[in-house]
Amino acid sequence: MEALRESRIMKKVLFVTNTLGVGGAERALLELLNNLDREMYDIDLCLLLGRGELMNQVPDGVRLLNPKVNTGSVLDHPGRWALVGMVIACFFRNGRWAAKLASVLRALPPMLRRRRIQLDKLLWRVVSDGAVRMDTYYDTAVAWQEGGAAYFVSDYVQAGKKLAVVHIDYELSGYTRAQDRNCWAGFQEIFVVSEEIRSPFLQIHPECRDKVRVLPNLVNQKKIRCLAQEPGGFSDDWAGLRILSVGRLTYQKAFDVAIEAMKLLKDAGYNVRWYVLGEGERRWALEKKIAALGLEEDFFLLGTVDNPFPYYAQADVYVHATRFEGWSIAVQEAQTLGCAIVVADTSGNRRQVVHDQDGLLCDLSREDIARTIGELLGNEDRRKRLGEAAKSKKTATWETVKVLLEF
Repeated sequence: MEALRESRIMKKVLFVTNTLGVGGAERALLELLNNLDREMYDIDLCLLLGRGELMNQVPDGVRLLNPKVNTGSVLDHPGRWALVGMVIACFFRNGRWAAKLASVLRALPPMLRRRRIQLDKLLWRVVSDGAVRMDTYYDTAVAWQEGGAAYFVSDYVQAGKKLAVVHIDYELSGYTRAQDRNCWAGFQEIFVVSEEIRSPFLQIHPECRDKVRVLPNLVNQKKIRCLAQEPGGFSDDWAGLRILSVGRLTYQKAFDVAIEAMKLLKDAGYNVRWYVLGEGERRWALEKKIAALGLEEDFFLLGTVDNPFPYYAQADVYVHATRFEGWSIAVQEAQTLGCAIVVADTSGNRRQVVHDQDGLLCDLSREDIARTIGELLGNEDRRKRLGEAAKSKKTATWETVKVLLEF
């Protein structure tokens, strides 16, 4: 009987993530939380930055530890100013000012060499070291994202077992060994969301080779197809063809190249508009580029929406021409809804699409993006064939994922 009672004791599990913004990693986390058995796990969730548009989608039975949360974006103008205040508060909280400043100075030289300053990478240690501490002991703690969440769980969470999930190409995204310090030594297991991003991570942290495994993202295809049938989607009266892209307005997503490709498509006479769902720090620069190329009536930055799936269903072509990825949930969503897909032949993208079987691969150049899209715009039968093949692709199941996690 005693053994039976012990077997029914709920395990205390903590998930720490950076935000709950509209991103693939965040949506994958919510899907995972929806699948966890509430009778087996007592689940806490901590958001390091306390913001995100998906905050109201946290499942019932998951305890949100943040005393204050905000459903605004971390990427729009108000969100960025809010983060400035948060970083300042974190710098002064918990002391260790010299160590926090040193972490910034350590992270800065590699960025200067690359000529690309990344404020998130620069300040993750400040945010982690200045976050509110917790006294609870957990059976398992999961750092759901790299950066601040991983640093916080490694350094400050008390748990019998610590797991981490890496969602991006670690090297191309700008993380360094000097910045991470000994973070990853604190985890018993490290999951990457695809086989392709295992190597970049291990190039920086080869000592972790024996504890890195692949954990595929969960995508609820049935739910996506239902949501795609709800009212919504494009609200203009455009009678031509539509291109859709979904992603944050960041350097990684390469929308600067997409805008240049759109200029080539218009100059070639294609009757098409390009729409982007997403928000980010590069909005102003992208809007400036759109205006400079005279594309104000052709290329639209729509921001974030609560339900993006009617847009996928109504688009003629989905384009994901990004500089690098981990394993794109946006591409999986486009596949689920039978879109004709074009992806850049870059890290994290090339394994999601089989060229000319369930989508098309292209080089990350304005010329090749425009050429490849043009092939689809002018051939409805080919769009349908590729879309049907994409729709038949299956995603990882909960049964597969739960065996890997082993809380």
